[in-house]
Amino acid sequence: MTMTVHARKRILIVGGGFGGIYTAMRLQKAVKGRTDIDLALIDQKNYFVFQPLLPEVISGNIGIMHTVTPLRDLCPHVSLYIRKVENIDVEKREVVTSHDVRTQLHRIPYDHLVLALGTEENFSMVRGLPEHGLHFKNLGDALALRNRLILMMEAADSEPDIHVRRPMLTMVMAGGGFSGVEAIAEVNDFVRTIARRYAHLDASELRIVLLHSGTRILPELSESLSLYAQRLLDRRQVEIRLGVRLEAVTADEAILNDGTRIPTNTVIATIGAAPNPVLAALPCQKERGRIVVDATLAVPDYPGLWAVGDCAYLIDHKTGQPCPPTAQYAVSEGKCLADNILASLDGKARRPFSFSAVGMMGSLGHQSAVGDVFGLKISGRIAWFMWRTIYWMKLPGVWRKFYVAIDWFLNLIMPKDIVQLNVAPSESLTREHFEANEIIFRQGDLGDRVYIIIDGEVEVTREDEQGHETILARLKTNDCFGEMALIKDDVRNATIRTVTNLNTLTLPRSTFTTLFDHIPALRDSLEQLVEERERQLGELD
Repeated sequence: MTMTVHARKRILIVGGGFGGIYTAMRLQKAVKGRTDIDLALIDQKNYFVFQPLLPEVISGNIGIMHTVTPLRDLCPHVSLYIRKVENIDVEKREVVTSHDVRTQLHRIPYDHLVLALGTEENFSMVRGLPEHGLHFKNLGDALALRNRLILMMEAADSEPDIHVRRPMLTMVMAGGGFSGVEAIAEVNDFVRTIARRYAHLDASELRIVLLHSGTRILPELSESLSLYAQRLLDRRQVEIRLGVRLEAVTADEAILNDGTRIPTNTVIATIGAAPNPVLAALPCQKERGRIVVDATLAVPDYPGLWAVGDCAYLIDHKTGQPCPPTAQYAVSEGKCLADNILASLDGKARRPFSFSAVGMMGSLGHQSAVGDVFGLKISGRIAWFMWRTIYWMKLPGVWRKFYVAIDWFLNLIMPKDIVQLNVAPSESLTREHFEANEIIFRQGDLGDRVYIIIDGEVEVTREDEQGHETILARLKTNDCFGEMALIKDDVRNATIRTVTNLNTLTLPRSTFTTLFDHIPALRDSLEQLVEERERQLGELD
């Protein structure tokens, strides 16, 4: 008797935001007990961030770790790859990934691929913002902002010069949507509350500024709710500047498009979004940088390819407009997409996406909020209580709910914590030591850094298609290696093995790229070196 063996179908999800996670959770529940389907998810982080509560991390209302949930708790039956997605090959149906432990590239095949990488912040639209602006999107951003606020208060407390103190005590937020308003409200509450703890500070010296290019903040809400929010923030001494844009940022100033210069050492931005570079490189049709999908969230002309959340351009059949990039829509899209993938695998009809948002709510800090829920406009303390209740119920994980409830209770009776955590990254230029006969990187690995030899010796080898290895060169003190992959934006074209014990100076990709782009003499020298090495390799070939 002959038995037919059916290969397992792999459903691979890239991205662990709302769209990706809710797709994975829906799938793992639906395929429980099935042996013909393999579920996998790729994300650089091993946790899911519940972003609606992220502003409260700034003020310490919620503990740093209590807005995040481990992916392994949410998706225990999904294979997780905590890696960076380098590129996607839709022809070969594989995703190329890398991680920080080893630079070797790893290719993960798929039968169905869910694109849930979302968007990235784009600060390049404002001069100086990439160098001096603070992001507010992830957990690390919230912690960095909290540390900056405490640092400025500590510095100002011991600074006698009023002209130096003024920018320390001025915080500017660019962006008057939900994210910007909620964040600046928490910033305002936090610094005005802790100012009492500093003997030489007066809260009247604090200046909190919100910039918005429109005619009113929170344009997603009705005019009455938007004006209520503006009046409330104004009473709490938040200076709202409407009809202006941030034009440039320096270490000590925020410069507006009307010529106004605001002395500040702290500029936060929730403006500007760009498509993920991996998605931008795909051959699929795009609209405004987002992947165009049909009503079932499938990518046309690419069987087995799907998109969800911020990176999907989906027309809402009820409004005729693109679905907004909000958590509500991403969650609902994820559930619909999961059902449609299973329908495709089982030969059943797929259902078009349909969703009606229940409303929108935003916190204004200090026990107040605004919202439009089921057409009912609410504001003040009642809205704040409803806002907390709704998001607490949506927070994934029983233990996270417990932690947040305890945080909120303790916040009512305990003073604000003003501990500044040192989370600054290590130096960009570092030293590394290698023992003799150790491989530093292999041919085909990801190019992630450049090495300069302090002392010791390495050999450069290349392997041909038959597996034969040839020694190309030996490098010694003051020589560098690893630059070719970074300059050419390619994988390593050779293997580096130590001959003796070796000490190096190491530059990560970001530092090397900055130096290469802005120091012409260095760029010319390295380009000549690359040309020489390519010529030598060509002669050997």
